[in-house]
Amino acid sequence: MKTKKAFLFVAIGVFLSAAVYFGQRYYKEFQRSAQEKLLYETRKTAWQNLRQRANAEISRFKGEAGIIIKDLRTGWEFAHDKDKLFPSASLAKIPLMAACFLAAEQGRVKLDRNIALKASDKLTGSGVLKDMPAGTAFSVERLIGLMIYDSDNTATNIVTNLVGIDYLNSAFKSFGLKNTELSRKIADYKSRDKGIENYTTAEDMALLLEKIYGKTIGNKNVSDQCMRVLKLTRMNDRIPKYLPPEVSIAHKTGLEKGVCHDAGVVFTRRGDFVVVVLTRHANSSSLNSKEFIAKISLHAYEYFSRLQ
Repeated sequence: MKTKKAFLFVAIGVFLSAAVYFGQRYYKEFQRSAQEKLLYETRKTAWQNLRQRANAEISRFKGEAGIIIKDLRTGWEFAHDKDKLFPSASLAKIPLMAACFLAAEQGRVKLDRNIALKASDKLTGSGVLKDMPAGTAFSVERLIGLMIYDSDNTATNIVTNLVGIDYLNSAFKSFGLKNTELSRKIADYKSRDKGIENYTTAEDMALLLEKIYGKTIGNKNVSDQCMRVLKLTRMNDRIPKYLPPEVSIAHKTGLEKGVCHDAGVVFTRRGDFVVVVLTRHANSSSLNSKEFIAKISLHAYEYFSRLQ
């Protein structure tokens, strides 16, 4: 009898322990599920607010715009005329950079090769190389960097000649870009005046940046090199303008008469996002377009700041 009672007490103890254990697990799972649902609803509300704010900015903007904002965690995307063609201006330097790093991985070029600056290489517009004396030598890697963080047109001309336009356009297609190609050298304004233009879309730029972020351009090394250089961009009057200075941003601007762009990846503590804003306008200056890009970027950043 005592043995049966002892066994019964042990069985009851085991049952109660198991009940408590599974009850706690169920409660924790219930809490986790409820918390995830609350976070999802918070995120969804914040995203809808972002869409409303972005659309309000678009309605006020006096010009054309192609926009993509993409939450890289959820994959949610806000898009406006994402497949509309815009003159690429210096945004073409992003895929050009990626193609150059890919060419280096393939052994077509050596990043540590030094190239002497020639007078015939020099182009007007942005950059410091046009003011450097002929004969000054720069490594290919340094030229790629100058092409991005200083948007140096002379550096761009040199690396374009090094790898060739045919290779560049082939690489662009391999990246999955549908509407981005070089019909002329980036700073060949004489050809541009004749109607020969380079084009891109917000969709192509966003895809390329997302692939760089996901380390799927070429291989991990190519993507890492691209991201490292993009983070060095010194032009901060568009995407970074209203964002906190501690926020890391990898981006590239584009500016020519009548067009003003910025495209990049913004890294925040609550999630990362791609923001691409391409604009075309008929204003005497690009100030309105720059302000428009800055406000779109701020609204995207505020979406993440509302997430707990």
